[in-house]
Amino acid sequence: MHVYWMEQTETDVPADDLWLSKSERLCLSGLRFSKRRNDWKLGRWTAKQTLALRLGLPTRSSLLAKIEIRPAASGAPLLFFEDKHAAVTISLSHRNGRAVSVLASASVQLGCDLELTEPHSEAFVADYFTQEEQRLVAEASATDQSRLLAVIWSAKESALKALHMGLRLDTRAVIVELIENDDLSGWRPLRVRYTEGSTFDGWWRSLHGSIFTLVANPSPDLPIFSGIPAYPLGCDFTFALEEA
Repeated sequence: MHVYWMEQTETDVPADDLWLSKSERLCLSGLRFSKRRNDWKLGRWTAKQTLALRLGLPTRSSLLAKIEIRPAASGAPLLFFEDKHAAVTISLSHRNGRAVSVLASASVQLGCDLELTEPHSEAFVADYFTQEEQRLVAEASATDQSRLLAVIWSAKESALKALHMGLRLDTRAVIVELIENDDLSGWRPLRVRYTEGSTFDGWWRSLHGSIFTLVANPSPDLPIFSGIPAYPLGCDFTFALEEA
């Protein structure tokens, strides 16, 4: 099952807002703090780039303004084109001036997350990690612990997004398993098991000092960078990914 990904930074986002839809510009005007505004714009820019580049569409502002990201009741992002729901699933994450986006067909449960590699307290691990995950951290070398903590936490966040629950669900309800394998073009496999029965397979990689994870159900193939277009301009991308 194909999953497509894209990475962008704040410096990639245009200074003007012409690439935003009318309702997006209205929403932006209601955000008071500059950091919140910048993060909000960065996430939407990255999502629109992911879809447009994946489908071989031009990324001029007039076309991007027709693509709109709206929140579902759960908070998950939904993609619309000219007010019509696009039959795709998308997940977004941003951290420290950088954003990632992943895209798959509409039938897929999908989530991604971007986390900084940084130390966490023992209390953080005890509060949010399962006993099994705590053992993994305890057995890791001092130099590997920060990266391992970031991978596990990020994978949990990705799974909670795929479940459309976010941090409303106890993070110990999703259990992360790292799978030994060769480094596949920078990606390494993982699995997240939800205690209520669902299992998500996924991937993680280091990305400019951060950890990037994605999970999906059905199990995803190695993620594909979205900058390689697959469809000609003018295709009906509302259903294009499902037909791929």
